[in-house]
Amino acid sequence: MPLNIPNNLPAISYLEEENIFVLDGFRAISQDIRPLKIAVLNLMPLKIETETDLIRLLSNTPLQIELTLLKIGSHIPKNTPAEHMDQFYVDFAEIESQKYDGLIITGAPVENMPFEEVDYWDELVTILNWSKTHVTSTVHICWAAQAGLYHHYGISKHLLKQKMFGVFPHHILVKNHPLFRGFDDVFYVPHSRHTEVKIEDILACPELQLLSVSDEAGAYMVSARNGREIYITGHSEYTAFTLDNEYKRDLSKGLNIQIPRNYYQGDNPNNDPVVRWKAHANLLFSNWLNYFVYQQTPFKIEEIR
Repeated sequence: MPLNIPNNLPAISYLEEENIFVLDGFRAISQDIRPLKIAVLNLMPLKIETETDLIRLLSNTPLQIELTLLKIGSHIPKNTPAEHMDQFYVDFAEIESQKYDGLIITGAPVENMPFEEVDYWDELVTILNWSKTHVTSTVHICWAAQAGLYHHYGISKHLLKQKMFGVFPHHILVKNHPLFRGFDDVFYVPHSRHTEVKIEDILACPELQLLSVSDEAGAYMVSARNGREIYITGHSEYTAFTLDNEYKRDLSKGLNIQIPRNYYQGDNPNNDPVVRWKAHANLLFSNWLNYFVYQQTPFKIEEIR
């Protein structure tokens, strides 16, 4: 998919080296179509890496996307240059009156805190409420999935005895669901989290549909409002070395961190990772864009309700 993304965004050069097609704003204006308007609320600390990961996945179908990068106005990121944030990100207040075909809300490294103690919780709640009437379909990733399920449906997160860390097999519960078209019976997803939402809590909520689980990692994907809300507990967007970087970072801090499971060749951290989730990740985001954004959103974007 040609992506209309901000000119000079660092992700452009990174992805062109991978032979992934992205379209800057100068070229996009010459294409006489209505692009899909997709917003990304990036709550991850390493924002440039997360931008690149998501743009890589959004670039794989034949429609044009106009990408907006959102930031929380009440929170100043510590790990991304202020110049980058000022140049490429907008505050939610700047787009609050607009409608979007799709929204992605990323994870955040705040899962051990009660939701209400996160310094930007009130602003996030405002965005979650806004998304229900201003966005055709919203994908919530990892902590954002837990936050959305908690805010919208009162489902609590629970602390795990050991960090869910590694790459785990998953299976599909709803075989004919459009998100899984083209999927294998078993597919793999990276996870990196200290908390979980319980399967029984999801099943007890009639407004939610549990779509996929893992015997090891638990609930993986949940849908609500006929796909207008998608909740994903894992990190399909991760690159080959993301878990490796997290593992070595925590080791350098002296933290008690286990080797990510099912990740390194021979479970030896001196070896390279085995990448077994890339095809699933691309298919997942392509299916979301096709079946829950492009096929569902009105041509006149102001008609989104």
